[in-house]
Amino acid sequence: MSETKLTRTLIGKAVSTKMDKTVTVLVERRVKHPIGKIVVKSKKYHAHDENNEVREGDTVEISETRPISRTKSWKVSRIVERAVQI
Repeated sequence: MSETKLTRTLIGKAVSTKMDKTVTVLVERRVKHPIGKIVVKSKKYHAHDENNEVREGDTVEISETRPISRTKSWKVSRIVERAVQI
């Protein structure tokens, strides 16, 4: 029997594409505060984008991978939605 390894995936918005083959993705999640309010927490991840396909504002799905550099342990698995160009 072969076991498939589960990888974590997150969906977020690309906020910076200025680096070569790297995109910064902002992932937001909603957490319930002990008082009862819903708080939006966010974190930025550096993800590997091999072909520089992602543009700023795109919604992308990133998946966990082996460490590529000191700050990159995620890769862009697919582009969920393209940003509207004006």
